[in-house]
Amino acid sequence: MAKIITMPRLSDTMTEGVVAKWLKKVGDKINEGDILAEIETDKATMEFESFNSGTLLHIGIQEGETAPVDSLLAIIGAEGEDIAPLLHLGKAPVTSAPAAETPAVQETAAPAATTSAPAALPKGVVVVTMPRLSDTMTDGTVATWLKKIGDTIKEGDILAEIETDKATMEFESFNSGTLLYIGVQEGQTAPVDSVLAIIGPAGTDVTGVAENFQKGGTAPAASAPATAVVESASTPVVTTTPTSDDRRIFISPLAKKLAEEKGIDYTQVQGSGENGRIVKSDIENYTPSAAAPVSASQAIAAAPTAAVQPFVPAGEMYSEEIKNSQMRKTIAKRLSESIFTAPHFYLTIEVSMDEAMRSRGMINNIPDTKVSFNDMVIKACAMALKKHPKVNSQWREDAIIINHHVNVGVAVAVEDGLVVPVLRFTDQMTLSQIGAQVKDLAGKAKSKKLQPSEMEGSTFTVSNLGMFGITEFTSIINQPNSAILSVGAIVEKPVVRNGQIVVGNTMKVTLACDHRTVDGATGAQFLQTLRQYLENPVTMLA
Repeated sequence: MAKIITMPRLSDTMTEGVVAKWLKKVGDKINEGDILAEIETDKATMEFESFNSGTLLHIGIQEGETAPVDSLLAIIGAEGEDIAPLLHLGKAPVTSAPAAETPAVQETAAPAATTSAPAALPKGVVVVTMPRLSDTMTDGTVATWLKKIGDTIKEGDILAEIETDKATMEFESFNSGTLLYIGVQEGQTAPVDSVLAIIGPAGTDVTGVAENFQKGGTAPAASAPATAVVESASTPVVTTTPTSDDRRIFISPLAKKLAEEKGIDYTQVQGSGENGRIVKSDIENYTPSAAAPVSASQAIAAAPTAAVQPFVPAGEMYSEEIKNSQMRKTIAKRLSESIFTAPHFYLTIEVSMDEAMRSRGMINNIPDTKVSFNDMVIKACAMALKKHPKVNSQWREDAIIINHHVNVGVAVAVEDGLVVPVLRFTDQMTLSQIGAQVKDLAGKAKSKKLQPSEMEGSTFTVSNLGMFGITEFTSIINQPNSAILSVGAIVEKPVVRNGQIVVGNTMKVTLACDHRTVDGATGAQFLQTLRQYLENPVTMLA
């Protein structure tokens, strides 16, 4: 009997996943333990192995598509087996498994008997829906259609570019046929699972199919005028060269953004992609032809030698509107919830860093050892939290959870936002171990290779902007933590010691506390202990 394989739950907070890559195709023989696909969450990309043997009869979620946990991912069964009853709606039945269970392959013989969708699609017709590409994505935007209605589609052709909360991704077709219907126009945003396109035999009437498969959200026709305005305001206008034949210039959004950053006129770039489309590598490898620009000295020489010339305003008023990515929307939502839910208060102290600088210099003289001031702050925080566990707590409506283990989260800036990898049992780590692990996790974060488990379970967070010259700032608590420490730059300044003004090195740190769990005196005592460790680093060895 055919087995339905559903989208696995790869972390306790995951609600949907993206198929980053299929390693098997329909018709392949599958053995238990074979890697079927790579599944991407908003945190990491993980291999997903088969727990069944047989033939891969159907792929329910194409590469680049997002789907909720428990959606139909694939069907495995005997070669030639009839799976038509299992393809109803293209989804697997929702199971009652707990949300936090480990990934498992869920099996079912047939979908639920009752449904409001059509009984069957016309022969050869495939409905392609808006994919869910991260666990927080609720809608997606079609940046560019690379095919139009009536075009012949081959398996592997790029249909469109879809903007997610993480990036703009090429959407590849895994079906062949004719593009019969486009449900989301360029620049339009539509909910996940809305009809994106319909592919099938040429001449097939799919009007009823499109209507019956419509999900929640505004119908494309009704929203077209408003969408057109948004497109013109937020998407750079595709221009053509004056000497061109008015052909359309195909360019990926990533390549367009890179060209604008580099000041390259992409209309002069020869594209290497499908249909001459300009891709990222074309911009990176582009060398403009030599021209004879008019130099500033020539312009000055041509100008009359007069007194100060009156200023004549020239140019045009220009502004740019950039659509919020899904990642930015998620950050805004979660930080808003934190600042409006948790009553924040802030405590700031100034710490003498002279001894810390001397200690760091001695440590870094040891071969193959590299410790940063941030590593020393993390270690000091971990040890201070052991002495003040109320700061290492979480708020719940019915109780306050005091954590006696210390897992410090380290805020790391990435291209489109912020992630917080976690150092587990930080108080038990040496400075060099902290330095090595922070470097490793930060590298993974910037390359989007962090595993979900590496970003879960923090009990306290450290955010450092000192490397950017910021001397003092406040942060929003990374819930469910009760506190976050903001670390500023080390500043050389006059200080008073023993009644004398001397040159010293100081650093300001600010503790943001959730007043529901941490009182002012508790936060102040924590900072006193933190100062003791930083001003006398040798005490961290006691």
